Amino acid sequence: MGTTVIAEGSRRVARKLRGQRASDGAGVRMTRIIGTPLLDHFDPFLLLDEFRSDDPRDYVAGFPDHPHRGFETVTYMLAGRMRHGDNQGNTGLLGPGSVQWMTAGRGIVHSEFPEQVEGLLWGFQLWVNLPAKDKMTAPRYQDIPAERIPEVELGAGVRARVIAGALGGIEGPITAVATEPLYYDLSLDAGTSHVLAVPEGHNVFVYVFEGEAEIGPDRQRVERGEIALLEHGTRIELRAPAASGARMIVVGGRPLNEPIARYGPFVMNTEEELLQAFADYHAGRL
Repeated sequence: MGTTVIAEGSRRVARKLRGQRASDGAGVRMTRIIGTPLLDHFDPFLLLDEFRSDDPRDYVAGFPDHPHRGFETVTYMLAGRMRHGDNQGNTGLLGPGSVQWMTAGRGIVHSEFPEQVEGLLWGFQLWVNLPAKDKMTAPRYQDIPAERIPEVELGAGVRARVIAGALGGIEGPITAVATEPLYYDLSLDAGTSHVLAVPEGHNVFVYVFEGEAEIGPDRQRVERGEIALLEHGTRIELRAPAASGARMIVVGGRPLNEPIARYGPFVMNTEEELLQAFADYHAGRL
């Protein structure tokens, strides 16, 4: 999606849509929300998947070794466990409530496998583009266990987990990310509301994954499984209807406004850089 319309003050919903059923890795079933024919990207965000199933056939095959270059992947677990490893010897385990912010930079080959054979596996993976100047930076991980993600009470019946950015005087644990992101897991009890301050120039979306929410001064209804792309402004008005509460991720980042050359696991700025990424991968240089 291109540049959004700038509106003073409260952000309105510019567009809302549902994700599409997809399969990735070795057959993991998911819902793809960003990165579809309906929504190719939302600068700087390249992809958003929600994986949610209690049927092990939907997820146990996991994501065997695969490369990345030129962007960041963010995995946020709500339920279940995911083990990761890479070709540099790094390993880790993501449990319920934990986050991994991986900067692929110049390249890494890694794998992700559910460490369970039954029960609910639920979470999100977000891809965040890197600016041209950082695409060949050294890879790094920020693995954040659940207990290190601060929670803040924003008012009666309103609370948030702060993964990235600042909220209610609390700083999230993710640091030194080029797009200056915000990433909140926000819950509103039935009938409550909150006005969320956000950087005016950031592109921001809201994805509702429980209940439904009303967004903006015109109280646009966004249901579970819908993403709302917001106009620009300095604040977001959020409400949960009296009949139900709402839980959502609120994610924003500074748009890069740079050309995108993208194929599969590589995201660069030119076709030549993309061809070089494939050549480096096949030559074992990632």
